[in-house]
Amino acid sequence: MTNDAHVPALFDTMSTMRAMRRLKSEPVADELLEQLVQAAVWGPSGGNMQAFQYVVVTDRHVMAELAPLWERCVDAYLATTGKFAPEGMDEEAYGRMVAAIRYQRDHFADTPAVIIPCYQFPEPRVDEEGLAASAAALGPEGLAHMASTQERFLTLAEGSCVYPGVQNLLLAARGLGLAANVTIWHLMLEREWKGALGIPEAMNTFAVIPVGWPKGKFGPVRRKPVAEVLHRDRW
Repeated sequence: MTNDAHVPALFDTMSTMRAMRRLKSEPVADELLEQLVQAAVWGPSGGNMQAFQYVVVTDRHVMAELAPLWERCVDAYLATTGKFAPEGMDEEAYGRMVAAIRYQRDHFADTPAVIIPCYQFPEPRVDEEGLAASAAALGPEGLAHMASTQERFLTLAEGSCVYPGVQNLLLAARGLGLAANVTIWHLMLEREWKGALGIPEAMNTFAVIPVGWPKGKFGPVRRKPVAEVLHRDRW
């Protein structure tokens, strides 16, 4: 955190947005959850299409149905990617993070609320004249590259319409004193998650965000120094 009077308070909020996985079981008021979704809706949306939808789960029976799916996804993650500490993170700190992940797994049924952001990219409206102009602008090599990366492009296009809103949601949660963390582990069993929640098959899900009142305290995040990641003008 900083005491610089010239730095907006938002910077303090961002610098203390730890992933808070240990949650109290007490409910979160619907009004607060709607505020989180409102913050997400305010996020940038490519072409202002606003084709996002948000599923908010608070029903105890539904949460109990989701808990085994969450457990399977977490176990699959911890057995593979999550088995090893990221480069630059010491084993002790990583052990604490894994302990928090396991705690959340074991207490998922008691999670007060879960928010699932969804997006279905609208069918593009194009005509022959527009396609010809696009091909001319890209050139043969660019056009070939675009064709070869179309699937990735569409995925990123959807994601770029969703994740700015998700970050707004996380900022709003921190501002309201709520704990939240964003995960995509559910994608390993996305069909089952969508089935449990009645999400249409064509609709893509982009995260599962558990929300509740924190058991611990917010504190400074640990990130690389800017000097290690900043490239000026060129790589």
